[in-house]
Amino acid sequence: MIEGLSTEELRQRRGGRQKRRSIRSNVIEPMLPALMNRLPLTEPMTQEEVERIHNASLEILENVGVVFRDPQAIMDWKSVGADIRDEYRLHLDRGLLSELISSIPSEMTLHARDPEKSVRVGGRSTIFVPMAGAPYIRDLEDRRRNPTLDDLAMLHRLAHLSPAIHSTSHHIVEPMDHPVSHRHLRIAYSSMKNSDKTMMGMTTSPKNAADVLEMCAILFGEEFMELHPVVVGNCNGNSPLLWDETMLGALREFSKRNQPILCSPFVLGGANTPASTAPAVAQLNAEALSALAYTQVVRKGSPAIYGHYLSTVSMASGAPMAGTPEISLMNFMIGQMARFYNLPWRTSNTLGGSKTLDAQAGYESASTMMAVLLSGGNYLWHSAGWNEAGMHCSVAKFIVDAEQCAMGYRMAEGIRWDDFEEALAAVSDIGPGGHYLGHPHTLLNFQRGFFMPKQFDNNTYEQWEADGATTITERALQTAKEMLMSYELPPLDESLDEALLDYITRREREIPTSDELNWTH
Repeated sequence: MIEGLSTEELRQRRGGRQKRRSIRSNVIEPMLPALMNRLPLTEPMTQEEVERIHNASLEILENVGVVFRDPQAIMDWKSVGADIRDEYRLHLDRGLLSELISSIPSEMTLHARDPEKSVRVGGRSTIFVPMAGAPYIRDLEDRRRNPTLDDLAMLHRLAHLSPAIHSTSHHIVEPMDHPVSHRHLRIAYSSMKNSDKTMMGMTTSPKNAADVLEMCAILFGEEFMELHPVVVGNCNGNSPLLWDETMLGALREFSKRNQPILCSPFVLGGANTPASTAPAVAQLNAEALSALAYTQVVRKGSPAIYGHYLSTVSMASGAPMAGTPEISLMNFMIGQMARFYNLPWRTSNTLGGSKTLDAQAGYESASTMMAVLLSGGNYLWHSAGWNEAGMHCSVAKFIVDAEQCAMGYRMAEGIRWDDFEEALAAVSDIGPGGHYLGHPHTLLNFQRGFFMPKQFDNNTYEQWEADGATTITERALQTAKEMLMSYELPPLDESLDEALLDYITRREREIPTSDELNWTH
C-alpha cells in the first residue's frame, strides 16, 4: 500500500487511471509528421510582377530607408559598411542585402524534446502552430474571462494531444495570475513540461529571450543548440518601416544562439500600409527583408523565417479584419516572394474576428486556411483558437481548428494512388447496381479513404435531435474535456526538471515584478 493512501483511495486512483487509458485509446491519435504539401500553389503574379515587387522593395530600402531604433543594431550595421542616416535610419544597398539573405538556410529541422516529433520547415514542408498572445480565454464552459497559468497548461496539453498540431506555441493565453515580468519563465516551463513537441520562446524583451534560451540550453544542452534549432522566436516590426529596440534585442539573442526568429511586419492594411494590395506587399517585403538581413549581420548562417502578420482594416470602424479577399491575395503574393528569395516563411492561419464560435468565425478561418495552404506557407502560426481578432483563445474553436488543420493536412497531402488497382478490382467485383459497403477493400479503407470529421454533425435531423441537439461548440468542449481526461505528462528527466525549476526560482528572485508587458503577435 502507498503510504498515506487508504485502500478505497488506491482503488479510486487505479480506476481513474483505467478510465484515462480507456478514453485515451478512443480519442488520442499520434502526431502527424510535418505536412509535405503536394498541392499546386496559387501564384497570381507573373515573373515580371514578382520582380516588380522585388525592385519596389529595394527602392524603398535604398531611398526611403528603414529605422532600426536601437544603438546596438546601428553599430552592427555600420560594422558591415551599411549607410546610416539621421542616427537610426538604415538605407540598405541591394548588393549588401542580397549577400546577407543568401546565407539564410532555405530549410531547417525544428528539434523537439521527443526526437520523433521533430519537424522540417521550408520548401514544401509545413507545420501547424497554435495561436499566441490572447489576454482572455473562452474556457471549457465557454465563459470569457481572464486566463491563468492553469489555463495555459491546459491549452499546451490540448496542443500536445492534437495530431495535426506540431508545436505548443508559447503564451497561447496570458497567465494573468503571474507577474508580467515572471511570465516568460512560467510560460516556457509550461511548454517544456506539458508537451514534448516543438516550442516557441518569448521575445517580450531581450532579457526575457535570453532567459528562455538559457532554459532551452538546460533542456537540450548548450552544444546541441549550437548546431540545432530547438526554439522559435518572433520579432514584430512596427509598420511602416520601423524596428524597435525591444524586438531587435530579442532577435539578437536568438540569432547569436543559432535559433530561428520569425521576422514579422505587423500589417494593418490601409492603416500602416498603403490602401492597396500590391504596394502593401512591396512595403512589408522591404520590412521583412531588412530584419532578415540583420539576423545575418548578427550571425552568418543563423536560421530565420520570412514572416508577417496580415490583416486589413475596416475603414468604417478602424478594426482589423480577417478572412478578406485581399489577405488571401497577399498570402499568395508573399508565398511567391519567399520562393523568389528561397526562404522559409511564416503566415497566420484560422484567424477570426467573431466574438464566439459562430458562422463568421468558421467562414473567416476556412477562408484563411485555404489561402495559406494554397500559398505554400511553411510555419502556420495561430492555427488553433484565435478569435475576436486575437483578444481571446476559444477552447471550443481550438478543438475545431485543430481538426480543420487535420482536414487541411489531408487535402494538401494530395491524391493517394497506393490502393488504385485494388479499388478498381472492387468495381469489377460489385458491378452495376451494387454497393461497396461490405466489400473487403471498403472494410480495409473506410477510415482512411474519406476523412470523417468528429466535430461536425452529419446525421439526420431526427438523429441529431435524439442525440441532444448539441451545437458544435458543445461537441468541441466535450471533446476537449475527454482529451484532458486522457492526458498523461510526457516523460521528463527528473534532473532536468529540477534544473529548470531551480533556474526559474533564481530568476524570479532576481527579476522585479513591476515590468511592463511588451506585446507580440
